[in-house]
Amino acid sequence: MPLKRIFPYLALCIWITAHAAPQIPAERLQTLASDPYWIALGHYETGKLGGWRSYVDDPDFFLAGDGPSNPEAELRATLEAIYAPAGQGDKHPQCTYPARTRWLREQLQLSDLPQPACSEFKTWYADVNPHSTVLVFPAAYLNSPSSMFGHTLLRIDQPDIHENNTVMLSYALNFGAFIEGADNSILYAWKGLMGGYPGLFALVPYRDKLKEYSRLENRDLWEYRLNLTPEETGRMVEHVWELKQIRFDYYFFDENCSYRLLELLEIARPGIELTDQFPVTAIPTDTVRAVKKAGLVESIDYRPSREKELLARAEPLDDAEQQWVLQLADDEKLLDDPTFLALPAPRRALVQDAAFRLVRYRSTGEDRTSEIANRSFKLLQGINRNPPPELEVERPGLPEEGHQSRTWQLGAGIREDRAFAEYGLRMAYHDLNDNLSGFPLGAQIEILQLKLRQYEGNHWQLQRLDFATIRSLTPRGELLKPLSWQVAGGLERVLGEDGDERLVSHLNGGVGGSWNLGEDALGFALATARIEHNEDFAPFVATAAGFNTGLLWHNALGTTSLEAAGDYFHNGEIRRRLSLNQQWEVSRDLGLRLTAQREFSQRAAPVNEVMLELKWYHY
Repeated sequence: MPLKRIFPYLALCIWITAHAAPQIPAERLQTLASDPYWIALGHYETGKLGGWRSYVDDPDFFLAGDGPSNPEAELRATLEAIYAPAGQGDKHPQCTYPARTRWLREQLQLSDLPQPACSEFKTWYADVNPHSTVLVFPAAYLNSPSSMFGHTLLRIDQPDIHENNTVMLSYALNFGAFIEGADNSILYAWKGLMGGYPGLFALVPYRDKLKEYSRLENRDLWEYRLNLTPEETGRMVEHVWELKQIRFDYYFFDENCSYRLLELLEIARPGIELTDQFPVTAIPTDTVRAVKKAGLVESIDYRPSREKELLARAEPLDDAEQQWVLQLADDEKLLDDPTFLALPAPRRALVQDAAFRLVRYRSTGEDRTSEIANRSFKLLQGINRNPPPELEVERPGLPEEGHQSRTWQLGAGIREDRAFAEYGLRMAYHDLNDNLSGFPLGAQIEILQLKLRQYEGNHWQLQRLDFATIRSLTPRGELLKPLSWQVAGGLERVLGEDGDERLVSHLNGGVGGSWNLGEDALGFALATARIEHNEDFAPFVATAAGFNTGLLWHNALGTTSLEAAGDYFHNGEIRRRLSLNQQWEVSRDLGLRLTAQREFSQRAAPVNEVMLELKWYHY
């Protein structure tokens, strides 16, 4: 065979020999495969029956067939793949897995790797230009099932964030459920609980997320600047590229937005152990607390929502001035009304600014019309002619400084002439009387609460099992008039025909209003409806209409509530209840509660019950 025909084959052999994956001793590969950083890159956890399993539920993420359960096989496949010919361009494994490639190059001192251009990744990385990281916590928003516990995301800042105030050019790194179609709230909650949605990472402009959370949903934002170095931030962003369009199962309570971001922080700073603290649930406030406890937080900034800013501006206005706010928000021509111009200039300045903020608040999420644009412009002209003082919004307590989410309960009491002990566990999260620091007055979210009661004579019974109890008691005012509402479902004891208690299943809800009765007190009144399965009733389910009204007061000791509730069933049964609760806030994570109630039913004599309960908030 002529030499010129043999030469190409020789060249190919030489190239393959020079660029083949090196032969690494098996012991060294095993050591690397068990390294915490490689485990983090593959999102592996120890399986319940031993071995490994990856949280990643997308086969496209893995190079080895058994990669989801075999970190060593995935490492071997990766090492072989990154030595593929450079001609694959952006499809080259080095371009697809830059974080894996960098780590293997450093660990094994690989100096002979092919050099693909990876232009797509390099352009993307240069556009993100990662330098520092901020953990962003949009506060809880009860009217959205996915946001009842708050949310967390990461903001990736560029080097000139402070010098040139380029925060709006930053990127938001978010993990969330990917929803196709328009599922209703009940279906959304069910799928979210059962892992019915895939979860995806997304890197989007921060200004878009800021608009979504603080304006569209009127949520306060807490920004925790982390002390990650530029190298650590860049390492995390490299891994985000590896996860683009890679699907995870999404669960509201554990494998959620907060948990996934903790995994990324473990990649940024190897050695910190954040996810190990959340074997059952990962509630956003708890994960923020874990990040802070790990020493990652450098500083904290607070961004109030549009609603909070509006209420703060209107707070010093009297009733007549607030009426002017409403009128100007509806008709900007009243700016020239002689009666309005007769107000002192400082008061007009406050009214105009409040009216402008109200117009913006009302138009949130709606298409901008010429009428709204003209009204806003006229109000801004008035503000420029007569500017108000700088708005100061009082910063609330830090959300992570509130009590822990899981609660153990131990109570002792008497029901009529029967003494009992009560043992309880609540998986999450807060009720109206719980220690208030870090939580808004009038908000309640309880998930999976179990209470067992032991009467004298060692008689045990299931007292209640609450699947969910949610209450939103937001006060109404002159400018904003939100509805208050509640919903609950589960098993509970009610008075029976023979004076005994019946365990019944129920679903109930209500809607109404709440009003401020002072700085730390509110009253509420709701119309309610109830569906109940009760063996004492003839039909399979019984329906009732009713009411729930009461007072809530946060005082020097803790929180006091006084409630009256009634259910009027279609079959003639009437139930009513009066209750008084006083919580003493012993410490952040310890509370003592006195409960007294009187129950009325047509099927039994009135029953009195008093209980003293110790609550330990413990994750």
